[in-house]
Amino acid sequence: MRHRQAVSLLARVLVSVVMLAVLVAQVPSFRPGDLLPEWTAGTAAWLGASALLTLVGIVLSAVRWQKVLTALEIPARLSLLVRHNLAGQFVSNVLPTTIGGDVLRVSRLSRETGETPATFASVVLERLTGWLVLPVITVAGFVVNPGLRHLGTATRIALALAVSTLLLLVGVLAAAASSRLGGRFAARADWRRFAGAVHLGVVRLRQHPLAALNVLLAGFAYQLALVLAAVAAAQALGLRAAGLTALLAFFPAVLIAQVLPISMAGLGVREGAFVLFLGPLGVARDEAIALGLLLYLMNVAVGLLGAPAFAAGGRRRQEGRGQTGSGQPVAA
Repeated sequence: MRHRQAVSLLARVLVSVVMLAVLVAQVPSFRPGDLLPEWTAGTAAWLGASALLTLVGIVLSAVRWQKVLTALEIPARLSLLVRHNLAGQFVSNVLPTTIGGDVLRVSRLSRETGETPATFASVVLERLTGWLVLPVITVAGFVVNPGLRHLGTATRIALALAVSTLLLLVGVLAAAASSRLGGRFAARADWRRFAGAVHLGVVRLRQHPLAALNVLLAGFAYQLALVLAAVAAAQALGLRAAGLTALLAFFPAVLIAQVLPISMAGLGVREGAFVLFLGPLGVARDEAIALGLLLYLMNVAVGLLGAPAFAAGGRRRQEGRGQTGSGQPVAA
């Protein structure tokens, strides 16, 4: 297992390096300094705003998670969920590992609640309902700025990603809600009980539309915070063409593309997506690459705030082992 994880990690790192190298090779007279913004007071202010909005996004993600947990009748303090989210960000964006932050969040909260399948379902539903809002944000961007509808390949791919994501998620949620599909796992005692827990969670949200609405509203707030963080980063780089409406339309497509499990933390994929979507707006290739790398570094910087939460969880795990006398490892 460890060997496969190491091979997978190495492969994703290599893909990221190759994709970035290909992108940079297509920039005429490339200089590394071209990726850095001109340092001024305005630049510092925009970078600070982007970092703050990224952190606000983590808190809003915890709010969304809490709304899902409330619908599943699992009480959890917001402060605890924020700490788990920060630890998850640290794992996902800072540590060289193939184990995602969501795995850590499930593991740690389930130790608090004693409800591992239901906790797993809460993270799955949080992610799924969050992704439902991305296509809506893309459509809103095109509605607000009609000029974005006529950018050729960039427009077509952004809309195709939005529509396909929406259809896929609706299909997944419908299958999970179906008593014939998802419901058949609800009474299982083996690993399939996790799928059954997702089914029960979807059914509960469907039976409580106000709770589902609260989850979606929290999802909109979270994704909009990420869009605004990207807008602030673009302004720090002086990319006036990458304004609010442009990133409303195209940034959700970037977020969708960068989660493909082919690169390390989306490196290379994110930058290539920015080149594709922002190029027709007049953003130079090196500027689009710089925006992608800046957002990555912003996530790393904010993710470092999760180091104490990650370490504290590890200490509690070791203390738990000592108290129980068990020699079995507990997942982080």
